Amino acid sequence: MASSEIAATRIRPLNDRGPARGSYVLYWMQQSQRAEMNHALEYAVRRANALGQPLLAAFGLMDGYPEASLRHYRFMLEGLAETEQTLRRRGIRLAVRRGDPDAVTLALSRDASLVVCDRGYLRHQKAWRRNVAAGAGCEVVEVESDAIVPVESASVKAEYAARTIRPKLHRTVDEYLVELTPTPLAHGSLDLQVEALDLADLDAVLARLALDRSVSPVPLFQGGAAQARRLLRRFVRDELPGYTTHRNRPETDSVSHMSKYLHFGQISPIAVALAIRQAAAPAEAREAYLEELLVRRELALNFVHFTERYDDLSCLPSWARATLEKHRSDPRPHCYSPAQLENAETHDPYWNAAMREMRYTGYMHNYMRMYWGKKILEWSESPEAAFRTALTLNNTYFLDGRDPVSYAGVAWVFGLHDRPWTERPILGTLRWMSAGGLERKADPEAYVAKVDRLVASLQSGASRET
Repeated sequence: MASSEIAATRIRPLNDRGPARGSYVLYWMQQSQRAEMNHALEYAVRRANALGQPLLAAFGLMDGYPEASLRHYRFMLEGLAETEQTLRRRGIRLAVRRGDPDAVTLALSRDASLVVCDRGYLRHQKAWRRNVAAGAGCEVVEVESDAIVPVESASVKAEYAARTIRPKLHRTVDEYLVELTPTPLAHGSLDLQVEALDLADLDAVLARLALDRSVSPVPLFQGGAAQARRLLRRFVRDELPGYTTHRNRPETDSVSHMSKYLHFGQISPIAVALAIRQAAAPAEAREAYLEELLVRRELALNFVHFTERYDDLSCLPSWARATLEKHRSDPRPHCYSPAQLENAETHDPYWNAAMREMRYTGYMHNYMRMYWGKKILEWSESPEAAFRTALTLNNTYFLDGRDPVSYAGVAWVFGLHDRPWTERPILGTLRWMSAGGLERKADPEAYVAKVDRLVASLQSGASRET
């Protein structure tokens, strides 16, 4: 089923001003970096048509985005370059301008009748939108497009676990899981004279930015909606039928790789969910994938939205904080520094392979992510040091780092959205993961061999380029 309707629950005024007498409607694109299945974009098109004005889309490209590096910027700009061309075919100008997102938006809002923005869930994303809402001299409207079920439509409070949010999501998901058809733009904006970066030469754009260049781009993954759709088609055709069996087997490749594209808003979660629902795969495989995409991902959105300090130990439930405190002084048979962990210099070949996969590919199989995090907690001098190390490595190397799912995933290692288990040294009643458990459920030696081959191939390619 397809519809051009946008649920009212996705739309939220950010100030009490009406439209001004401007020259265009401004769509501030920041989280939803795509031209398709984008509710904020389509809402902006309709408002522009109603006002008889062109629609200008804009993106603020800041120097030194928190914890982002050349790896993340390259992937993001590949997607934005494609989005610019797709919007151009609809008659919409996308102006990518260097500067803090709120400052770029406020500058362009001076000539705008109103501003439409997409929704972000992290502290700095919310702060940007508050600044724009307060500083713009016109109406500012936020439209949520990167959740299947809008956050407050699912729940109005922080949920304790997947089991508490699942029934709430399932009650309303069919109302929102609808393909969004585009609305034709009545007045194009391609002739608007607006200063913008030239995305035809990404190397030149990247060279001008002040950013962390210590983490290089990864050749395995290219940013953009076209690549996201290609990978999704491959997954649905080749891997989804065996997903139930292989999802916890890191030696296989039964993964969709959608998380990085969802992180940058290069593909709609609704588009992914509809493709899975309509796939010719066993029902249990489709349900298992949708559990991750809908329940686990939107539980993470709920977590960061309702938890101010989602990036430190204060976000944990009281039982988890208590058991970590109780076992704070337990002897650590192995204790590694952050540098040793970053360089994969531990006694555990399975963990080392996971760390190398992260560093060289910007990706790690989800089952290994859980094992990787638990071992950092086990091998660090304190829970606080472990949390900092896990979050720093996660955000530095993963293409999908600095994301609500990343923050919830790291916190899960320390007890978030979980329950107490049998008490053990160091971890107390937190869930335990061991090398023996990996060996019972998967073939970690085959995983190590897979990573070795992959890293050797990438290193060989890098040496040929130099």
